Amino acid sequence: MNYPVWDVPILGSSLVIAIVAIMHVFISHFAVGGGFFLPLMERAALRRGRRDWLAVLRSHSKFFLVVTGVFGTVTGVGIWFAIGLGSSPATSTLIHYWVFGWGMEWCVFVVELATIAAYYYLWDRVSDATHVKLGWLYAVSSWLTLLIINGILTFMLTPTDAWVEAAGKPEATFLFWHAFFNPTYFPSLVIRTLICGSMAAVWAFVTVARLDSAQHGDLKRELAAWTRQWLLPAFILLPLAVVWYVLEVPGAQREILFRGVATAAQGQFTVATRMVMITMLASMATVVTAFLFTDRRNAPDFSLHGALAVALLAFIAFGTSEAAREMLRKPYVIGGYMYSNGVRVSDVEQYNQRGYLTSSFLAAGASPAERGELMFQGQCLSCHTLDGYRPVRRLLAARNREAIDNLLKVLHEHKPDSPYRAYMPPLVGTDEEIAALRDYLVGLNP
Repeated sequence: MNYPVWDVPILGSSLVIAIVAIMHVFISHFAVGGGFFLPLMERAALRRGRRDWLAVLRSHSKFFLVVTGVFGTVTGVGIWFAIGLGSSPATSTLIHYWVFGWGMEWCVFVVELATIAAYYYLWDRVSDATHVKLGWLYAVSSWLTLLIINGILTFMLTPTDAWVEAAGKPEATFLFWHAFFNPTYFPSLVIRTLICGSMAAVWAFVTVARLDSAQHGDLKRELAAWTRQWLLPAFILLPLAVVWYVLEVPGAQREILFRGVATAAQGQFTVATRMVMITMLASMATVVTAFLFTDRRNAPDFSLHGALAVALLAFIAFGTSEAAREMLRKPYVIGGYMYSNGVRVSDVEQYNQRGYLTSSFLAAGASPAERGELMFQGQCLSCHTLDGYRPVRRLLAARNREAIDNLLKVLHEHKPDSPYRAYMPPLVGTDEEIAALRDYLVGLNP
């Protein structure tokens, strides 16, 4: 417990991280997919001699610049702020071991921001051929950010055994590319690239829907038909890519998903399984709704409300898929290396022998009651709150002192047959520290 604890009432730090991250990733995938949408649509318009298409695309590029360049950037900074406070040990690990990766990503990100600004502000100021090339430069640089970030995200689920064994040693720095191209890297890259294309269509519908139907009915119909084609690759290929991804997930994490599927007939869904089901339903609803709203008969009447409804369905599908992916990492934040509460797997025995609070600057001179609260803050607060998200007070309300004592014993022993092992990290600390935690938890419901 070397870092201060970020106690967010009601929501909890983990939910704050999830909310900020999902908003950012939703926008960032639009930035990548839209990066290819812009030059491809511009090229199509030039080949057809459709200057009216270019006028709409120019308006869309302004919307694109504002949403991705402003909102996307702000939420990106927000992620660093949230994870730095809510998961400090994991953030420290990602910075130390992936500083080269972050450096590459930030360099490419500067190119990405510069080129999208140039693309918008140089409309009608450079030749059509040069302008299309600017669009392609943005598209490639934007996709490169996805290529780099995907390596770090997939590493957190499947860091490879070689890296886990070398972590903390000098040789770990030589395993950068080994851990980067981990088992789930390529299926994840395919999945995210397909999603990027569908996000380009979802957000382009917003621009198309804003066209005046009375004046531009035919134009609206043509653009809607051209745009909705971007949904088809993801609709057709995503199931295959997801199967590929699941097959690469470690068996223990895959069991979290399959356990809920196996008991679905009895209605005993795990949270991960619920998220997957919502993802599937929302994804199908997104495609079906988009095609119904934008077919040749309905396209002229396609309203902004309809476009926002499609975007909302896509957001639900995307958000729940990200939630399911995060849940597959349990009980780790970095697979096999660090548990979700920031305790490294290699430090468990040391904490049990020497004490969890021995390295905490807050524990010096603390009373037993205060030490119990510090144990709760350090090992429980990363996933739970007192009275809000995953509320400990309510979860323990029906347990007396003996029952809580038995629960802590099960969590501390962390045996292979423990029902909590698949989802929760082991409780670490000396007998005195665990007793202090027990007294604190008993006191929550006097």
